[in-house]
Formats: sequence, structure tokens, C-alpha cells
Amino acid sequence: MFARAAAWAHRNLPTRESLERSRLLRPVAHRVLAPALWRFTRRSVPRGVALGMVTGILFPVAQVPLSALLALPVRANIPTAALTTFITNPLTTPPLWVAAYWIGSRLLRYEGASVRAGEGWLHWLVSQAGPSLVVGLLTITAVFAVTGFAASALGWRWWIVRKWRARALRRAGPAL
Repeated sequence: MFARAAAWAHRNLPTRESLERSRLLRPVAHRVLAPALWRFTRRSVPRGVALGMVTGILFPVAQVPLSALLALPVRANIPTAALTTFITNPLTTPPLWVAAYWIGSRLLRYEGASVRAGEGWLHWLVSQAGPSLVVGLLTITAVFAVTGFAASALGWRWWIVRKWRARALRRAGPAL
């Protein structure tokens, strides 16, 4: 499954060379195309995952360009940040927003968070639903970003330890 996802990302994500040829990026190409932003390292990948979670959940449009732009100051891996924004898509966004509203209304202690008789839906939207949704989205974003950062850092560490052990076994040679 990981191999299929990696192959899909390799086919569909823009390459460094295609970005160099872009007319829109020419003024900032020296910053965007810095090799450190495209190299997969133990520090840049978890930053990219956390940044992709933040931009993917909080911003409904222009997630990939925004994550690439925000990757510059935080020195996050641009492909990882761009790929992680796809956590939100037409299938995952409605349940995410429902969960955010539920979490936000619980955190703000709105007991009967429904439209009451005599009040319009616009009043409910501004006084209860809006704040609940914002608080819930911020909470979910923080939890997902921290969890994604930790999981990718631990996954990176696990992968490196496996490589070290395999190398040590190869160097030890066959046991007699």
C-alpha cells in the first residue's frame, strides 16, 4: 500500500525541474527551490506532516500552495507538506466538520446547540455554530498536527533502526 501511495505521489506531485520552469515562481524560485526544502530528512519530514495537517484542515482552498509557502519559514519538506494536505477531501471533510462542531460545542459547553423557537438560524449560526466549529477545528488541527509530527518522527526512527540492524546483520555475515 505504501508503494502504491509513493508511486502515485511520484507521478502527480510537481518536480523541482517543473517548478524551475514555472513563470509564476521565477521571482521566488531561489527560495522555493532551496535543496533543504526538497530533501527528506528526519527533521523536515515531521515538520512537513504537521504543516500539511494544519493547512489541510484549517484552509478549505489553496491548501497545497499555502503549505508550500508556509514551508519556507519553518523549513519543512515541501512534498510532504503538500501531500499531507490531502487528508481533507470531499469524503473526509463533512465528517471532520461534524466532529469539529461536536467537539467545539462540548468545549464551549453549549448544552442545547440547536435553533430555538423565536431565534433565526442566522443567530444560531453566529452565536453557537460558528464559535463551536472554529474551536473544534482548532482543537482537531492541534491534535492531528502533534500526532502527525510524532508519528512521522517515530516512523522515521523505526525505519532508520531497521536499516541499521539490516546493515549490522550483513556485516556480521552468515552464522556458522
